[in-house]
Amino acid sequence: MIREFPCVSCPLGCLLRVELREGGIQKIEGNRCPRGEAYAREEITDPKRVLATSVKVLGGDYPLVSVRTDQPIPKRLIPEIMEVVRKLCVEAPVEIGQVLVSNVAGTGANLIATRRVLPSGQTFAQSQR
Repeated sequence: MIREFPCVSCPLGCLLRVELREGGIQKIEGNRCPRGEAYAREEITDPKRVLATSVKVLGGDYPLVSVRTDQPIPKRLIPEIMEVVRKLCVEAPVEIGQVLVSNVAGTGANLIATRRVLPSGQTFAQSQR
């Protein structure tokens, strides 16, 4: 079986072609740098992704805050992590970069806020005082 996918480990964006036989990698082609080969092996054996989603906010000027993991996590754990996210509710204020969940699902990754959420009714100018 042949799998083709773009490499995202560097700006070149090589089209990788991986030949699989009997559950193992037989050949990797298309990479123009060593990072491409490493990416192809990881993508076949244990793909990882940065998870971006949103979390409920209580008492904020927005009902949700955008969040992401601060490092790639195993793709197979995304459903488990989303269960944690669905149950999570944070109180305003929330700052950009604030860790909302440390070591989410034992991955070593933190779930961090990517947007500022002020308490309802508070303006940005008031928050600077």
